[in-house]
Amino acid sequence: MGFRLVTHVERLFACHMTHSPSVPLARRATDHPLVFAKAFNTFDPAALDRLYEPDAGFVPTPGRLVTGSDRFRANDGFLSLRVPIEVTPRHTYVVGDLALLIVDFVIDGVAAHGGQVHIEGTATDVARRGPDGFWRYAIDNPFGVASPPERTPAPGSR
Repeated sequence: MGFRLVTHVERLFACHMTHSPSVPLARRATDHPLVFAKAFNTFDPAALDRLYEPDAGFVPTPGRLVTGSDRFRANDGFLSLRVPIEVTPRHTYVVGDLALLIVDFVIDGVAAHGGQVHIEGTATDVARRGPDGFWRYAIDNPFGVASPPERTPAPGSR
């Protein structure tokens, strides 16, 4: 009949599974974007940061690369919206312990601040398999080949 009763216990279990801060790392490069989405959707910056090498770079806006604590803060800025991400991997190219990941993503919904959010792009990311066999970002470039924002001249600079 297509009808299924969802119990209170099942709803609680599903909620905890969706927001668990413990997300297993990817053993295959093709799985890394999906693991990233799971970690992102916990909204826990520490859980997300586990998916990066210690010196990895993140490009929060086209033309701006950040690392270390700046990377952590930039990712936390996206997570603080409290809007889940959906990813659709397009291509994964692996050579040895390096992988180029081409991934479409969408962040769309009502943010924690109450406003509508819509962010999308095609990421061009580089991941590396560590000595432990897990894949982590070396470079996370979510906006791929998008141009940096245009600079508007300062008033009176003409």
